[in-house]
Amino acid sequence: MRLKDVAASPHFKEHAGLADPARFEIPADAAARTATPDPGQLAALVEDITAPLPERLAASGILALIGDPRITDIPAVCEVPGGTVEIGLPESEIDAVVGRWAHVGVEREWIQKEVPAHQVHLDPYRIATYAVTNREYYTFLRDTGHPARPTTWYLGAYPYDRANHPVAGIQPADADAYAAWLARRTGRPWRLPTEAEWEYAAAGPDRLAHPWGNTFDPEAANTRETGVHTTTPVGAFPAGRSPFGALDMGGNVEEYVSDAYRPYPGGPFVPDHLVQTMGTYRVARGGSFARFGDLTRTRRRHGPFPGPLYPAGFRLALSGAGDPRKAAV
Repeated sequence: MRLKDVAASPHFKEHAGLADPARFEIPADAAARTATPDPGQLAALVEDITAPLPERLAASGILALIGDPRITDIPAVCEVPGGTVEIGLPESEIDAVVGRWAHVGVEREWIQKEVPAHQVHLDPYRIATYAVTNREYYTFLRDTGHPARPTTWYLGAYPYDRANHPVAGIQPADADAYAAWLARRTGRPWRLPTEAEWEYAAAGPDRLAHPWGNTFDPEAANTRETGVHTTTPVGAFPAGRSPFGALDMGGNVEEYVSDAYRPYPGGPFVPDHLVQTMGTYRVARGGSFARFGDLTRTRRRHGPFPGPLYPAGFRLALSGAGDPRKAAV
């Protein structure tokens, strides 16, 4: 796709339909579940796969104000074993993927970035259970004086009522600076995951098409199809949990990895609108509330196209095994 074609593509339609308030109303007979003052019970409700979305959002909204016990000074992580794993997409599957997502304007060249399927070796590592939140990023800003505030913070003000939402509207250098700060603060070498690490953590050994399975499900991820049309607290879509236990690896906000875009070995270089706009760009993965479900595909390689459509954040990783909250690496 060339820049002149962007405006006509359904993939780049700036505004979704207005969210339906009725979708988020809690029935009177269910309101008692969110009335508990116990943060632990509320946190469990947020990630209760059997609870309706309005209850999960209400519980997590209360936690944003009173303190979310899931968000700790040292992030919770999921163990991912090392080994030789396969990432990428077989070239024979390109047309099927494009056909499946043609209704939202997916272009063949975007999917070509995913080929070929190939093997890489990964040492054991840990990936954060949740994306970095506004509250965590606020602590980083206060501690360091880092000058760049997230563009999603209205008029630059910290969104205290969205403390447990993923931070978004930052640049890759901001994410790198955060990881370096947390490494200094905790004595553990936090970093952004590599692109291969991110994909394997999302797809698992069965190479799932989406973190939760091989079929897109708008109830498993916060995407445009879901109808929320804004960020949601981390973990509020537990049906989307990845094979290793990470949450929100599909939808909510896109997530930077440590790699800039380059072709896979033997694959084509795709000079699409991202290259035309930015030249070199950092890869982002997972999709967001503002974009369609095609971006929740675990193989999808994307980037932070300038503008309000692509709220990008990040999650962290650590090399090695073990719980970083119990012992230093």
